[in-house]
Amino acid sequence: MGALIWLASYPKSGNTWMRSFLHNLLRGGATPVDINSMSDFCLGESDAQWYAPRAGKAVDELTPEELADVRPIVHQDFTTAFPDSVFVKTHNFLGESFGRPIHNMEVTAGGIYILRNPLDVVLSLTNHYAISIEEAIEMLDDKEMTTGGNEKHVFEYLSSWSLHVQSWTQQPNPQLLVVRYEDLLAKPRKHFKQVASFLGLKPPSERLERAIRFSSFKALKAQEEKGGFREKPDKAQSFFREGKAEQWREKLTEDQVRRIISDHREQMERFGYIPKEYL
Repeated sequence: MGALIWLASYPKSGNTWMRSFLHNLLRGGATPVDINSMSDFCLGESDAQWYAPRAGKAVDELTPEELADVRPIVHQDFTTAFPDSVFVKTHNFLGESFGRPIHNMEVTAGGIYILRNPLDVVLSLTNHYAISIEEAIEMLDDKEMTTGGNEKHVFEYLSSWSLHVQSWTQQPNPQLLVVRYEDLLAKPRKHFKQVASFLGLKPPSERLERAIRFSSFKALKAQEEKGGFREKPDKAQSFFREGKAEQWREKLTEDQVRRIISDHREQMERFGYIPKEYL
């Protein structure tokens, strides 16, 4: 039985990349870990299979209030999945639902929060959910935004991008590591080593670099093209799209950029995401 370590992010911000890196690092194999086996290493907080036995009914029949009651019990069940620490992916904001904490902190050891420039998140959302850029901008600013609520996934409470980021990062906590997607791209060895150190790991340089290489965007995309990826939404052409930073410069209009900055200025300023020409 192990305490939970949350791998948290707003959707399309690098959660899968982080999971793949950690899986490859901890396994330490000579070949990349199959992307479709990540659930063997990291649980999905919204995965319906954990909730149905506790709810006593199909998860798509659960009301949001019933879900709020059963969630902390399911999180307790998560601790039995592995003998050591249990990694759990979550896209929920750090808050409450019907007066109950969405994350059961009584069984939590800590977490890693990955965030990404919302100007680029918008573009990834359009592919992932098969929506327009305008719809993605609206989604990013929707304080009531949820996903899931079907036979495969219980509701995930995203809230807006700003409130999601604020909820996880506003209170400094030694048990929470905050990592920017762009830093992982620019200096992977430095920042993935920081992740390993945060978890109390001291991998040899060769093992660290191999895990970084095996979880690179190029490697993950190649795996998806060869064998598919079970986490890809039905409407998306692919899960792994570009994996780059600052693509918004080629895809967004000036008005769209200004609207996103207006919607999320405070948190974008905190993490250095406002371009100089828009200050």
